[in-house]
Amino acid sequence: MGRVNHILWFLAWGGLKKVEIFLWSAVTKEGEKRQGEVEAKDSSQVMAQLRKRGLKKLKVKKKPKGGGLFANTEVTEMEIVVFTRQLATMVSAGLPLVTCFDLSSKGAENPVVREITLRVKKNIEAGVSLTESLTKEPKMFDELFINLVEAGEQSGILDTVLDRLSVYKEKSAMLKAKIKSAMTYPIAVVVIAFIITGILMVFVVPAFADLFNNFGSELPLPTRIVVAASEWTQANWYLVVIFVIAAIRLFKMAYKKNAKFHFKMDQVALDLPVFGMIQRKGAIARFARTFSTMIAAGTPILDSLDNVGKTAGNKVLEKAIMDSRSSISEGRTLTEPLAESGIFPPMVTQMISIGESTGNLEIMLEKIADFYEAEVDRAVDNLTALLEPIILVFLGVIIGGLVVAMYLPIFQMGQVIG
Repeated sequence: MGRVNHILWFLAWGGLKKVEIFLWSAVTKEGEKRQGEVEAKDSSQVMAQLRKRGLKKLKVKKKPKGGGLFANTEVTEMEIVVFTRQLATMVSAGLPLVTCFDLSSKGAENPVVREITLRVKKNIEAGVSLTESLTKEPKMFDELFINLVEAGEQSGILDTVLDRLSVYKEKSAMLKAKIKSAMTYPIAVVVIAFIITGILMVFVVPAFADLFNNFGSELPLPTRIVVAASEWTQANWYLVVIFVIAAIRLFKMAYKKNAKFHFKMDQVALDLPVFGMIQRKGAIARFARTFSTMIAAGTPILDSLDNVGKTAGNKVLEKAIMDSRSSISEGRTLTEPLAESGIFPPMVTQMISIGESTGNLEIMLEKIADFYEAEVDRAVDNLTALLEPIILVFLGVIIGGLVVAMYLPIFQMGQVIG
């Protein structure tokens, strides 16, 4: 049993292990000093990334973890949404950027957000541009955020871009939360049913089995099946736990490192009954909202599609977007590859085509995003209403079946006595 416990501990720890945060400093070809932090699995990965950028005199070290075991070291999506909205409001009110980041740092509850905003403030005070300052903080500001800010700085409409970015972040977070809730509910129920069944098999059924040993007659078939399953579970429960943990780890590893497997799983996710429809509509809404925001910020269409593809969240959708980018660069239309992908309904491709020909692509994309976000809301509400009776039946069959199987011998004995 000691070896089994070590195996379980090792697998569980491996499944929980995350990438580390590394601090780096380097010198550009022009002799300018650069520094920042980046997430990676090890220092060699960081060194490789920095060399690709043409940097020299590289120094990399792991960022110390402060604040104790339960310190918050993550920046949540909602914290980024709140920060973006606050920054957009303050910039629109005419406050200097240094003041904006100073106020944001003072109002931040998360110490990580506080540290990041303070570092950005110091960089701006030192004469570094806002775009370059945000680039040094990849933990909080993704490539899309930075590119939009850069477009706003260059065109002199930073307040407008930040306002649109805050709307985009809010709607994106709401959409993601809706889709996540639709997926989490049934998974949570299955996990709870699995745990309850395990408890019944390990603790409750054996008590009944001891009672049944005193019966003189043969047990009913359902009872014999449940008792045999209980005995197997008691003897091999650790194999079940190891199998589940190993399967989850292998799936995550293959999904992250194997491009073909990743693509295939994303394709399966879009083709799932009910859930696939929700994911498909959510992906279309995210694509349209991101694309519209990028175009509104004045980003060139090829650069916009490049960013939209990277933030698509689905490899199948990303391929369709990048094919459209190649199509435009070759002088063809945007809509043909989107239509050929099979993901986008005719209504969507038709609206995009009209937007292209009339010069109102941004407006058309915004209308598509609004429509499909509302569609996701309705689909999730309908799914929740549909799942409730199905889940009750599922739990009734699993748990109720075990209980009935255990009481069948008692019912039969009562009939014999009667």
